[in-house]
Amino acid sequence: MQPLDQTVLATAPPAPRRSPLAEGALSRWRAPLSILALLVLPFLLPSQALAVNVLIYGLYAVGYNLLYGYTGLLSFGHAAFFGTGAYVTGIAIGTFGLHPLAAIGLAVAAAGVLALAIGAVSIRSRGIYFAMVTLALAQLVYYAALQASGWTGGENGLRGFTVARIGLGPVAFDILNPLTKYFVVLAFVGAAMAMMSRILASPFGSVIEAIRENETRARACGFDVERTKLLAFVLSGLFCGLAGALFAIHLSIVPLDSLAYNTSGMAVVMTLVGGAGTFFGPFVGALAVLVLEDALSLWTPHWQLALGTVFILFVLFLPRGLWGTALARLATMRGRP
Repeated sequence: MQPLDQTVLATAPPAPRRSPLAEGALSRWRAPLSILALLVLPFLLPSQALAVNVLIYGLYAVGYNLLYGYTGLLSFGHAAFFGTGAYVTGIAIGTFGLHPLAAIGLAVAAAGVLALAIGAVSIRSRGIYFAMVTLALAQLVYYAALQASGWTGGENGLRGFTVARIGLGPVAFDILNPLTKYFVVLAFVGAAMAMMSRILASPFGSVIEAIRENETRARACGFDVERTKLLAFVLSGLFCGLAGALFAIHLSIVPLDSLAYNTSGMAVVMTLVGGAGTFFGPFVGALAVLVLEDALSLWTPHWQLALGTVFILFVLFLPRGLWGTALARLATMRGRP
């Protein structure tokens, strides 16, 4: 690490403080508490299939939140990692006959490699240019999948694979049962959330938050900002790839739309509605958006217009999102700033 410039440090703004609610014991228990909250979800929603979707898209938003909410990088191309995870899983199972767990591992690795390639190009730009570069590169992945119809099915999507049971050795679970499928997916999501909690509690988690708050000061403190951004980008892609793999197993098909820009937009909407920069917020956002979409689609074919209006209202009047606002009010009630 290079010696610190005392003049820079003296004139730099104060270091960002962690939320009081994220300190101490709560930060250590946030993953178990989140999993306990998700255990009751299939018994509260109208269908278990909707509950599985909340888990999968919530994990997708968690991966996106690591890059946007904690690192401060706005990406419009995360569908590339979600769709890659889904396609690699479907191809590995349907074409090569791999075990579902091996297919999931391969899908996560493929999403990570793609994130490394896209991130290495994207982090050279900043602000809106970063967002546009990620969008452009994700569209290249979409076009490549469209053209490789022999592998991906083209416009019709990838079909012809079904996972009826998943497990190791004598222990196997019938995931054709919706409730069993929910808890199998929850096991993967719970492991991912535990890993995410560990990442955020590590020194790396403090560094990415410092970059989000003041990149110049973080650089002056001797941190390798570009390398940290790239690592955050790759980790984000890994989580999104896992979500895509679970999505493929859940539906037994992979639509081409899983790589489309509107899928990238869903990650942005869910993260903002739930609360960017909060641990459980992405799941709250996924729950709110999917339940609202399910209800509005029964009333009007123009449900996307209504959903867009709700999103605009959140951005204007509830910028912290549902979960972020709840945490802020709880902190106020406890007499904390």
